[in-house]
Amino acid sequence: MNLTNYHSHTPFCDGRSTIEEFISTAILWGFSSYGVSPHSPLPIKSSCNMRADRVCEYIGEMNKLKKKYEGQIEIYTGMEIDFLGDEWNASTPYFRDMDLDYRIASVHFIPNQKGEFFDIDGSSSKFKAIIDSHYEGDIRYVVEKYFESMINMINCGGYDFIGHADKISMNASAYKNGITSSKWYCDIINDYFNFIANKHVIVEINTKAFETKGFLFPNTQHFNLLKRLNIPIVVNSDAHIHSYIKKGYDATFALLRDAGFKYIMQLKSGKWIENPICNL
Repeated sequence: MNLTNYHSHTPFCDGRSTIEEFISTAILWGFSSYGVSPHSPLPIKSSCNMRADRVCEYIGEMNKLKKKYEGQIEIYTGMEIDFLGDEWNASTPYFRDMDLDYRIASVHFIPNQKGEFFDIDGSSSKFKAIIDSHYEGDIRYVVEKYFESMINMINCGGYDFIGHADKISMNASAYKNGITSSKWYCDIINDYFNFIANKHVIVEINTKAFETKGFLFPNTQHFNLLKRLNIPIVVNSDAHIHSYIKKGYDATFALLRDAGFKYIMQLKSGKWIENPICNL
């Protein structure tokens, strides 16, 4: 099996390791391809996102490193693009005109009842404070708005795959224990993944929080549904530190095999192809 990762963050956004540290580690550990994906520029304030005036610098550095490591590993220039509605998403000309090899579409910001956007992707304590202060403590509203935003984002297009498809599950569970087992939540999830299957969208299996929090995104409880719906998947670690580029991979591949998955998707010579899952 070819080791790959297309979701990682460097100091161009909120990551802690340089691009070259990620790439050299990927080579050392036998990765066949590697992609970097800074959080996209935004029209609203965010300490986690890349500044618009650094996009050209980022792409230039990626092009330089592609030449430096040519023949050792396939390097891909990506971006994790936030969805803020019809005017700000992966399909808009601003992002389509960027010299990127692939685009991740993700939801981190949710509009509250007044239409104000807030980041719901931080720590569970920060999440609780934001929900209580800006969303009237209505966790069901936030969950429903998250999946509504994901569906609208998918409809807009312009991406290669969607990032951490149900990441709201972790903070929502911390806010209210058992929420992901409630009937209304399960109904949303079932409709959501059936919608994704009908759109033939690649879904990321995000391993970032598995070893520390016990969460994969999508959660393991949904793996059988994803397999039954024949949803193509790509496995990424969402690493912010170079030593975490395959964090949670072994356990995740074992769980995917148990659910009946035989392939994950990978980039090969710029094209998405099936990468067989075999025993590591």
